[in-house]
Amino acid sequence: MTEVVVTLDLDGVTDKAGLMDRCARTLALPDWFGRNWDALADSLTDHGLWPGDSVERGLLVVVRNWQAYAEARPDEWRTAREVFSQATDEAPALTVALALGGTS
Repeated sequence: MTEVVVTLDLDGVTDKAGLMDRCARTLALPDWFGRNWDALADSLTDHGLWPGDSVERGLLVVVRNWQAYAEARPDEWRTAREVFSQATDEAPALTVALALGGTS
């Protein structure tokens, strides 16, 4: 069975607030999403918040156009990568992949 694929496009994201907003919108997180690192980690590992039938099929989050954000905010990006990595460790049905290549 194929995973549900969600593209998290970070084009234009310049700070943590922008990243959290983009995650909330792309992953259709509830209004009460706290927009902080702990809340993002909790949301990624909470199968009940995953879109559609991804609970049964698995969820692949493809992060695109992340390079500019990573260069502008290296400490925040390092934390984001740690959150993504820990979430995939805790939720084996979750995969987060960084798309390589150009930013266009």
